[in-house]
Amino acid sequence: MLPPSRHSSAHALEATQTERRFDLVELDRFRYDTDAQITAWTTHLAGVEKALRLLNSQPGILTSGRMPEYLFTRTNGVVGLLERLIEDGCTEAITSGAERLTEPLLDSLPLTLAGVGRDAHAGEIPAVPAASARRPRGGRRRNTAFDDHGPAASDTA
Repeated sequence: MLPPSRHSSAHALEATQTERRFDLVELDRFRYDTDAQITAWTTHLAGVEKALRLLNSQPGILTSGRMPEYLFTRTNGVVGLLERLIEDGCTEAITSGAERLTEPLLDSLPLTLAGVGRDAHAGEIPAVPAASARRPRGGRRRNTAFDDHGPAASDTA
């Protein structure tokens, strides 16, 4: 049995619609102090890594070398911040043509949750470490859709 959400109301009539419909589960941030905590973080990164679809990606891109510690330091172990950083990093990697995530690429991205429907006054936006401004985009863009439109018109002629 999971403990009740610390945001749930004591009285059912005061509960929000979401709280009445669902069991809310509080996910605390990952920690990086013990071997078990580091293993849990790295295991989570391995799961994220399996979903990456970058052309120059390689096994261990998020889980080997200094990358696990870098990602933890950059996100403070907050899963939502990690997700935002990886999404923005993949977008930048595709746009720039690098097609892989590296520390310098991720360092170039600002990490912010502003404007994504979170209430800063309610503590829904964690402290985010500062980063340098995003680099300008340039070059030819890769088609990120997995649609197969068949042979090109010139191939059928």
